[in-house]
Amino acid sequence: MYPHLTESHGGNGCYFDRTPEKLVLEGYRRWTAGFETGSVIAWEMAFGLYSELLGSRNGNRALSELSYFIRTLRHCAMCPLKTFPFGSHHVCREECLTLGLIAGLQNCDMVAARTCLNAMACPSRQEDVENAAITFAETLVELDQVLLPIPKFAIDDIISRPQRASLH
Repeated sequence: MYPHLTESHGGNGCYFDRTPEKLVLEGYRRWTAGFETGSVIAWEMAFGLYSELLGSRNGNRALSELSYFIRTLRHCAMCPLKTFPFGSHHVCREECLTLGLIAGLQNCDMVAARTCLNAMACPSRQEDVENAAITFAETLVELDQVLLPIPKFAIDDIISRPQRASLH
C-alpha cells in the first residue's frame, strides 16, 4: 500500500473518493479485469461507473479513451498489468504509475509523467503509450475531471520499492 495515495486530502475524504481519481483507478481496474478474464462483466461495470459519474454520452467518450489507453499499455507494458480488486483503497505499483502518469499529464508535470512512463512501458513503445495516455488525460480535463498532482518523490518511492507477486 502507498500512503501517499491513501491519505485524506484537505479533509475531503479519501483520495480515491474523488471522481477523477475514481474514474482512472476503478476504470483501470475494471477494464484490465475484462482483458484478463475475458468476461464482459468487468467492462459493463466500467461502463456503469463512467455513465453514473459522467452521464451516458460523456461516459462513453471517456471510456473509449480509457479503453484505448489500457489496450495500448497492455501491448507495451514492461510487465503484466496488476490490479487490486474493485473498490479497494489499496493500490499496487502499476495502479500508482497509471495515476501518476495521467495526473502528471493533466497538471503539466512532465517530469512526473515521464518518470511513470519510463517505469511502465518498454522503450520502443513509450510513444504509443504516451499518446494514448495524453488523449485519455485530455478527455478527462475537457470533462472537468482533473486528478490531484502526485509529487515526483512519491512516484520515485513507488518505483524504488521491490515488486510483489501478482495481485490479479
